[in-house]
Amino acid sequence: MRIATYNVEWFNNLFDDEGNLLDDMGWSGRQDVRRADQIAALGIVFTALDADAVLIVEAPDHNGRRTTVGALENFAATMELRARRAVVGFANNTQQEIALLYDPDALSARHDPQGAPTGKKGSADAPRFDSVFRWDIDVDAESERITFSKPPLELAMEAASGARFRMIGVHVKSKAPHGASTPDEIMRVAIQNRRKQLAQCIWLRQRVAAHLRAGDPLIVLGDFNDGPGLDEYEKLFGHSGVEIVLGADEADPALRLYDPHAREALQGPLCAKPATARFFLAEEMRYLSALLDYIMVSPDLHARDPAWRIWHPFDDPKLYAIPELREALITASDHFPVTLDIEL
Repeated sequence: MRIATYNVEWFNNLFDDEGNLLDDMGWSGRQDVRRADQIAALGIVFTALDADAVLIVEAPDHNGRRTTVGALENFAATMELRARRAVVGFANNTQQEIALLYDPDALSARHDPQGAPTGKKGSADAPRFDSVFRWDIDVDAESERITFSKPPLELAMEAASGARFRMIGVHVKSKAPHGASTPDEIMRVAIQNRRKQLAQCIWLRQRVAAHLRAGDPLIVLGDFNDGPGLDEYEKLFGHSGVEIVLGADEADPALRLYDPHAREALQGPLCAKPATARFFLAEEMRYLSALLDYIMVSPDLHARDPAWRIWHPFDDPKLYAIPELREALITASDHFPVTLDIEL
């Protein structure tokens, strides 16, 4: 079985309110990319992936006018994909939903949120992801109210073989200091945002630990906007959010998640690191590569000897050797898919 995570930049811009593809020469939202070109590129990429399930980060919007499921299922039908059924969790207000496209002949997927809902008061004990988490993020003996702008998608999965497992799709909040102008203000906002992000990862880690203690086969995947050694604030806080979710400091191996790309990044700042995203820095006229997307698995799934792959056309010679796919991966998004091949 192949499971993938893919952040599709501005996927929402490719659909009208009825969920139909806008296959025209209008601008897509991606820099200098037309809608028709991004749609064609996405069709090539999704067809090449041929995944049984794809966690889509930045999926089309779900609101009073639009539906994520309708848009994604229309896309799958147009591209004749096996993964043709969609499921979404709690909607958000960012036009970037978290959703799953999957092949109903290979597996079933059901939105199955865990934890208790809370009011505004919140809870420090892993509440439901659309609720409020209480955590002291600035060490002032007063807990703050933490929420997800994009609540993680919790899924109960069952393969056609009968194997059952849990999946949590993630898009953790960015640390960018939006609205700040002076150097001091930028630092203050960046530190505050980093604290909130780490609190979200602690919340997620509580849920992960509960599943691992219960013996649930678990896959946590998506875009963390974070990773070991990604920025200077990691030294201030001691850990990245990815390390928190992985349980890197857990003494008991049974309570740790595994991702080989995160493990490579943890080797040290001077070691070569894999990358899953590529952004153009206009002020420096160059590209920045970053490891942001992960597929983490529980120890029992790791024991099945799965294979990970980052579909980065400049890092994977087999992808680079196929010009149509190489160009499609570059045109489709600023992130590249990550896949996990596993026997289930």
